[in-house]
Amino acid sequence: MNKLTIAGRLLFALPFAIFGLNHFFMQDFFGGMLTTFIPGGGFTIIFTGVLLILISALIVFKKFVREAAIGLAIMLTLFILTIHIPHLVNPTTIDPDFIYKEVYGNSHINMFIWINLFKDISLLGASIFLIGTCKSEEKL
Repeated sequence: MNKLTIAGRLLFALPFAIFGLNHFFMQDFFGGMLTTFIPGGGFTIIFTGVLLILISALIVFKKFVREAAIGLAIMLTLFILTIHIPHLVNPTTIDPDFIYKEVYGNSHINMFIWINLFKDISLLGASIFLIGTCKSEEKL
C-alpha cells in the first residue's frame, strides 16, 4: 500500500509543478485566460506559477502536506470562481480565436472552458480529500 501512496502522491503533485512552469513559459496563453477583474496581469501569472511549484514540491517531499493542500484548494477555488465561471457565464470575456471551439447547433459552446472547469473541480475534490487525510503535522 505504501508504494501506491507514493505513486499517488507523485501523480497528484507533479502535474502542478508542470502547470507552474507553464506559467513562466506561456504567459501570453495564461494572460488570455485572465478576466478583467483579476489584478496584476503578468505578476499574477508568475506568482501563481511560483505557488504551484511550491505546493507541488511540498507534497512531493512530504513537508506541510496538509497546508499545501489547503493552499491548493484555495487556489483552485479562486480559479473556478474568477476564471472558469465568468468565462462560462460570459463567453465574450475570452478571445474566441484563443482556443478551439465545438459548435452544437446554433449555440457556440466553448469546450475548453467546460473541460478546464471540470478539471479544476476534480482537482479541488482531490485537494479536499488530501486535507481530510492529513493531520497538521502529519506527512503523507
